[in-house]
Amino acid sequence: MSRIPGSFLALAGGAAVGVAAGLLLRPRRAASLRGQVVLITGGSRGLGLALAREFGRRGCSIAICARTVEQLDRARKLLEADGYRVLAVPCDVSDPGQVKDMVRQVHERFSRIDILVNNAGQVMVGPMENTTVEDFEKAMDVMFWGVLNTTFAVLPEMRERGNGSIATVTSIGGKVSVPHMAPYCCAKFAAVAFSEGLRAEMAPYGIQVTTVVPGLLRTGSDVNASFKGDQEKEAAWFSVAASLPVLSMDAERAAEKIVTAISRGVTEIILSPQANAMARLNGAFPGLASDIFALVNRLLPDAVSGFSLEAKGLDLARVRGGMLRRLTAGGRRAGERLNQASV
Repeated sequence: MSRIPGSFLALAGGAAVGVAAGLLLRPRRAASLRGQVVLITGGSRGLGLALAREFGRRGCSIAICARTVEQLDRARKLLEADGYRVLAVPCDVSDPGQVKDMVRQVHERFSRIDILVNNAGQVMVGPMENTTVEDFEKAMDVMFWGVLNTTFAVLPEMRERGNGSIATVTSIGGKVSVPHMAPYCCAKFAAVAFSEGLRAEMAPYGIQVTTVVPGLLRTGSDVNASFKGDQEKEAAWFSVAASLPVLSMDAERAAEKIVTAISRGVTEIILSPQANAMARLNGAFPGLASDIFALVNRLLPDAVSGFSLEAKGLDLARVRGGMLRRLTAGGRRAGERLNQASV
């Protein structure tokens, strides 16, 4: 009896794995979301507000939360003016007690939660030399522990019901660590790991989990970011990058793609060609990607000596003028649509 060559077995095995992966990753038909209840953390502005509007257009009842009461109230009024059913709950997602109370309020109003979108986040930009342990703790509190708290709060009802969807908005910074954003990237890496692990373990319960990986988005959110080191220069490069169409993606277009991915139960969606290219490069050539970012880091502002205070993007934007103001016009227009502080 002749032996089957090992190379043939390897080829056949690889083909079988490829076919199985193709079946698992094949996009499903988008399901109707009409009548479902969605909870969006960080839903008062930026991408969160764009997502709320998109879910509303698709017939969902919407619950949003955020820490700033005034901004949250404005978002509620904007959504209600569009004719959507909205509940706005002040909540710091890093506090498990507040999350538990928020979920209770959503149940009292809408009786259930069908979809959870973990979107709450915060951005701090600055060189590692001017970053403190507390900066990392703050980032993890919101963008990892906040994700964990809200997810654990809704999982029991979804498991009992045998269905539900959980989407976590991470970042390309959760796939590739970006210079001058170390605390943010560390928290987003943790969120990616949690979301990917959650999908594997919740599949038997009928719960769909989607990891959302945006690149830079035009949301006007730079006014709510914090900057350390050479604050004006750090705010300048970040604000320009998050405003130019060639580098950033329109927030409303991103929201449409995200909601469609959730309705299809997609495992992961990476938004924008730039983010896709960056993730693929890092996956295939991690050493090369690190070397490229080392070169990019040389172009970024130098650290300042001694302790560095934080400056809010809004304060820095108000003194901006000339060419820099023109380069960031796209971000300001997005901010006007998405309930950001006006400059």
